[in-house]
This record gives sequence, structure tokens and C-alpha cells, in this order.
Amino acid sequence: MAKFDIIAATGCPTGIAHTFMAKEALEKAAAERGLTIKVETHGQVGVENELTKGEIAGAKAVVVAADKDVQAERFAGKPMVSVGVSKALSVEAAGKLIDRALAAKGDDTVAAAADVEDEVEEKESIGHIIYKHLMNGVSHMLVFVVAGGVLTAVSFLWGITSFDSTAADYNTFAAMLKIIGGIAMNLMVPVLSAYIAESIGKRPALVPGFVAGMIAIQGLPVNADTGMIDAGGAGVGFGFLGGIVGGFLAGYVILLLEKVFAGLPKNLDGLKAIFLYPLFSTAIVGLVMLGISGPMAAINTAMMDFLKGLSASGAVVLGLAIGCMCAFDMGGPVNKAAYVTGTAMLTEALAAGVGTDTYNFGTNFMAAVSAACIVPPLITTFAVVVGKKYFSQEDHDAGVVNLILGCTHITEGAIPFMTKNIWPVMPIMMLGSSIASILTIMFNVHDPAPHGGFLVLPVVENGPLWVLAILIGAVVGGILFVAFKKYDFEKNQKAAPAANSVEAPKAAAVEAPKSEAADFVKVENVFVAEDFASRDEALSFVSNQAVKAGIAGDADAVMNAFLAREAEGTTGMMEGFAIPHAKSDAITEAAVIVVKDESGVTGWDTMDGAPVNVAIALLIPGAQAGTTHLKILSKVAEALMDEDFRATVKGSTDAAEIAKTINARLV
Repeated sequence: MAKFDIIAATGCPTGIAHTFMAKEALEKAAAERGLTIKVETHGQVGVENELTKGEIAGAKAVVVAADKDVQAERFAGKPMVSVGVSKALSVEAAGKLIDRALAAKGDDTVAAAADVEDEVEEKESIGHIIYKHLMNGVSHMLVFVVAGGVLTAVSFLWGITSFDSTAADYNTFAAMLKIIGGIAMNLMVPVLSAYIAESIGKRPALVPGFVAGMIAIQGLPVNADTGMIDAGGAGVGFGFLGGIVGGFLAGYVILLLEKVFAGLPKNLDGLKAIFLYPLFSTAIVGLVMLGISGPMAAINTAMMDFLKGLSASGAVVLGLAIGCMCAFDMGGPVNKAAYVTGTAMLTEALAAGVGTDTYNFGTNFMAAVSAACIVPPLITTFAVVVGKKYFSQEDHDAGVVNLILGCTHITEGAIPFMTKNIWPVMPIMMLGSSIASILTIMFNVHDPAPHGGFLVLPVVENGPLWVLAILIGAVVGGILFVAFKKYDFEKNQKAAPAANSVEAPKAAAVEAPKSEAADFVKVENVFVAEDFASRDEALSFVSNQAVKAGIAGDADAVMNAFLAREAEGTTGMMEGFAIPHAKSDAITEAAVIVVKDESGVTGWDTMDGAPVNVAIALLIPGAQAGTTHLKILSKVAEALMDEDFRATVKGSTDAAEIAKTINARLV
């Protein structure tokens, strides 16, 4: 069974983009540090790359980057860092999380070097805990909203009243779609409530959570004639907001009951799970929810009135609020608040029926939210196409892919562009989204589907104007983005000559120029016919050869640096390769020494348990520990993922060929 230095779990509320962006960032950051990692993802399709008990037990540290429940209790006792998924979307940020996780292992010398501010962040804040529980409910709820909303919207293709058997445009199939969609939409609040509760109190909290959600829909039934509480009467629901309150209430009631029943004998655990918890929690939560139904209904009504009041203030005010929220963090908490509010408004709209003021406002609001979410990725697409020379090839490729993401209502693809230059890219994105939202409201666009982007255009009222609003926002934002990148590019071009003349000596001491990368592996530093009894013997050989070659001045210091790195975690990889690396002031120039042992070096802990046949040793001066070291290490790690590279280096006995092959990957 493979062992990993780091294990991680990622998950975002929608499980579409953030989850996998964090996974990729963590994997790249681990590779840069010569660490092995396995990342478990909690996406919309479920758990993938699931961690086993053995992998958890064998890992040195754990990174949890999630805004939903990822069963972190599995990692109890392991050195761990737990943050929101947005804290792991770049390689740099992910690297800091890995460093913090390793520092948390209790080694005083390592922990002392960790940034004090980071140490404080290792403890999950109350705000993030609450947000994580909330997003666990939202992530489970969204699929019901999307499925129900789109099916309901599709039913309108046969006519606005095609579900009504008394209407002229009635269609049986449309009516069935409306029924199915309505059922799915009606499950939104109970599912939200239940899975908020489940995130807090685990499986026992599902029952009171679902009950709380149903009460939030129905309210407190009262007999119209007697004014008394009556199971046969009608109540006023308090919807989405009530589902949130009910979910947290149910979860924490279960935690309370666990403490109350903690003194019962162990053999009554089954009774607690199947009888005591569901009975008492449902009764307590149900009574509280019915008791607060009046105030909650009033708060819900006030919230809706406030949003309608923004609309009464004009399209600009409402559209600006929606656009800024959706583009502020593009898939983060603020974006989700706007989107979930939109789905709540849409749910009420569909329940009220076509033609009502509630329907018109809710579907118009949803259209504005969708437009604001679609624009940011399209801004990047426009920018990388129009201003191609101002972007790296990686950015250009990502921007082109964002065309697909944007058109399908996935905002997160724009995040990497914003994180590189929060100012002024964030304001540019917010402006573009706001323009699209404002125009959508002004054009009186109505979207009865909560997701899908341009895929739901057939059911959008005034669809062409909606597309126009989105394109205007994307083009305006794109032009501003290109203008910024052009300014930044020209500023760097002007600064480059001066920097080269003034900083050249300093730069040479810190990092080898790209043109000299081919000199890292010299033919005379490739040893193809060695026979080592152990890992330490191989490392000692490399240390002594470094001194002979003038790369280092003290073989013992180099050896100690190698061993210190191995103590942090083995550098043995897979298929007979190892990438030991030493960072020491005794090393005078960055270099690579390669040793081959056809019989294999035993005792070198590797990912697959196989002996090491090829060790590509990196020797880095202490001053270059954070620059040249990481770049070379990253290049070598990437090369080892290439089957042709591995086959050439492992199969060749020609030192010149091996040097050439490795140097080609370091350029």
C-alpha cells in the first residue's frame, strides 16, 4: 500500500470548480517540496480518490480545504490544518497550508519558525465552522434546485399555463414536468435544513433536520374559524431563512442530547440511535420551530420586502448590489449568498405562479444573478483573445476554457486571474457583472431556471436581450482588463533594462539564468555504474563528489543537509527514482549530480517500496533555498511524471545522454 507524506480533502458548496482547483494547487505545491500527496475530493458527483484508513494512518500531516463537511473527524490525532477551500486555490497558498500542516506535528524547532499569524489561523474560526455547516446544506440543496427549476422551466416551452388542464395551451407532458419540478423545488428547504443539521450532529440529526425544514415550509397551522392551533388548518411558511435556523437548531439539539444520554450504558447505544435521539430531538426541534414561526415569517417577509424595495429604488441600485456580490469572490461566500437568495426568490416565484408580481420579480432577480455569475469568466476570454501578447500561454489557455465555463454559469474559472492581481481585477469583474445585472433588470428579462447559463435560453423570456446584457458587461470588463495588462506589460518592459543593469550581479548570485540551465547537469557529474549498500552510502558519495567538483566546500555539511531533508520525509519516489536535495551554505553553486545503481539501493523508503536505481541529487546554496531550489525541484518532479523521460534515464548507460535528457527538462 502506497504511503503519502500529505493527505488532503477538498470540497466546495457546488463541488464543481473550487474543489478541483484546490486539489491541483495542493498537488503542485507538494511536488515543489518533494512531498507525496493524495487529495480526496468532495465534488458534486460524490467523493473521489477516497482516502483509506491505512493512508490516513501513514500520513505525516493533513490539509482540509473545504466549505462543507468532509468527515474531518477521521483525521483525529493527526497534525492538521483546516481552512476554507478559497484558501487553497493557488500553488503559493496551498504550499503555505502544507508547511503549516507539517509544522503542526509538534516539532518545536519547526513550529517556532512558522509564522505567528498562520499559527492562529490553524484553529478553525467560529465563523468558518458556521459557514462550513451552512454550505454543507447548500451543496446538497443546489442539485434539487437546479433539477426542479430547470424541469419547471422546460414545462413552460409548451406555454406559460400549459400545466393547467383548464387552459387552452394545456399539455399533459408539460404538466407532469411541472409536477416533478415542483416536488424537487419543494424539497429545497427540508434538504437544506437536514444537511446543515447532519454537518453538525451527523446522521442522527437528519430526522429533526428534515422535520424542521418541513415546518419552515408549512408554518404553524391555525384554524381560520377558531384562530386556534389546528393540525387541519393553514400556516404561513417562513421558507429559506427558516430552513437555515431549523438546521442549526436540529444539529445542536443532537449534540446536547448526546451529552444528556452520555451516562447510559454502552449496550444501549442502539436504543439511543433508533429511538431516543429521533424521538426527543424531533419533539424539541418541532416545538421550537412552531413556536418561532410567527416571528420568523415576519422576518422572512421583511427580507423580501427589502429586496423589492431595492428594486423600487431602480435597476441601477439592485443590479449594482447583485453584480458586486456575485463578482466579489466568484463562487465564495458572498457570491453564494447572492445566488442562494436568487434561488429562494425563484422558488417563491414559481410557487406564486406565472403572471403574478412575485413571479415577475423573482424570475427577473434570478436572471440578474445568473448574468452576473456568467460575466467574469467571459471577461477573461475576451481579454486573452484580444490582448493575447499580454498574457502567458497558461493564462491564454485558461481564458479560452473559461468561455465554456462562463456560458454554463460556472464563475470560478475567473478566480486565478483575480488572485494574481486582486487590484484592479476584482473591481473590473464587479463592474462587468454589475453592468450585465443592471441591463438584465432594465431589459425585463425573466429566467425561471436557477442554473445552466445559456443552456436554458429557450425558457428565458427576452433571451436575446439577456445575452446582449451579458456580452456588454463582458466586453466592457474585457477592455478594461486588457488595458490594465497592457499597462502592466509596458511598465515591466521599461523596468527590465534598468533592473538587468543594476541587479545583474545580485540576480546571478541568487538564481541561475535560464540560458545556463543546461549547465546544471554536467557529464562529469553523472555516475552510471555505482554499487551502494545503502541510502546513506549513496548520499555520502554524492556529498564527496560535490566537493571534488568544486560545487561544495564541506562534504559533511552537505551530507548533514541531505539527511536533514530525509528526516523530514523520504525523497524516494516510484519506479526506482529518488530526488534527494540538500540546501546548505557549504554549497557554492546550484548543481545536479546523478548516480545510478543497476542492482538498486535498498533501505531507501520509496512510494512503491522498490529499490532506488537512479538518484537525481539537487545541491542548492542556502541563499537560493526559496528560488532556484523550488524551480529545479519542480522541474525534476514534473519530468518524473513523463514515462519517456523515466525510460531514457533509467535505461541509458551513457552519461552524456542522461545529462542531456535531464538538462532538457530544466530549461
